[in-house]
Amino acid sequence: MQRLIAIVDDGTDALAAPHPLDRGSATEAMQPARPLERGGLSADVVDRPREVRRPRRAGVIGVPVSATTYAEAVDCILEAARRRRPYTVTALAVHGVVEASRDPGFRRVIEDFDMVTPDGQPVRFALNLLHRAGLRDRVYGPTLMLRLCERAARDGVGIYLYGSTLDTVTRLERELVAGFPGLVVAGSEPSIFRPLTAGESVALAQRIERSGAGLVFVGLGCPRQERFAHDHRDLIGVPQVTVGAAFDFHARTKKQAPGWVQAASLEWLYRLCQEPRRLFRRYLVTNSLFVWRFALQAIALGLKGRA
Repeated sequence: MQRLIAIVDDGTDALAAPHPLDRGSATEAMQPARPLERGGLSADVVDRPREVRRPRRAGVIGVPVSATTYAEAVDCILEAARRRRPYTVTALAVHGVVEASRDPGFRRVIEDFDMVTPDGQPVRFALNLLHRAGLRDRVYGPTLMLRLCERAARDGVGIYLYGSTLDTVTRLERELVAGFPGLVVAGSEPSIFRPLTAGESVALAQRIERSGAGLVFVGLGCPRQERFAHDHRDLIGVPQVTVGAAFDFHARTKKQAPGWVQAASLEWLYRLCQEPRRLFRRYLVTNSLFVWRFALQAIALGLKGRA
């Protein structure tokens, strides 16, 4: 329990003063919307009404990202869970944002999500610099997962775990139950590592419904998990939060970067050292593209501001 609570509190509350977004909706605290770069989020996508409140979003290299906080994100997701409404949430770091900017189909999937949190510090910096979001912290997927589990245990909302391997998801369930007394893991199952057939999708949705879970965590890796949540939104019918590597971190099958490394925006380097062959090309390409496209967007907004 101590380990999980420590992760929840690691660096996320150490602020000089409460941030204004924690006192209400990001829509109230944000500056008036600036024009987005060409190919960015259109106003009808930003302001489209939904049954459950959604944080305000703004374009980062053409991809909609929610200017939100842990407090607001947890409130919105648990509201949808209590009302048993479909609600899709993902946490995008630089890799996910760049993939969405390069792939029009994936970008449309992300645009249809209810919440896209700034998982990486560079994404938070971009929101602050481009749109004056004033965010004092990112909303990191693994920490968001723990905060949601903490609240779900308190509010009596059962959770369902879907993804990764049988060993990982079994360990994860054990760690979460030990870390959050009262948390109900209504069900868990591993990925079958291929797209589900129509019949398998219906059967999965039925298992989740029979379990009584009000919140589903999906750990399939980006972009597969986002496509899964999008495709199963109405079929599953309750909030889905895609958290990727959080399954491995909280199951203790992979090491998570120390808090000071995360705060210094060097988590990518920490993970690269752990898995150099798999991640070298990804980080070389995506990090470079993010910096280049961010610079172009900043220049474009600066020129528009002077016009």
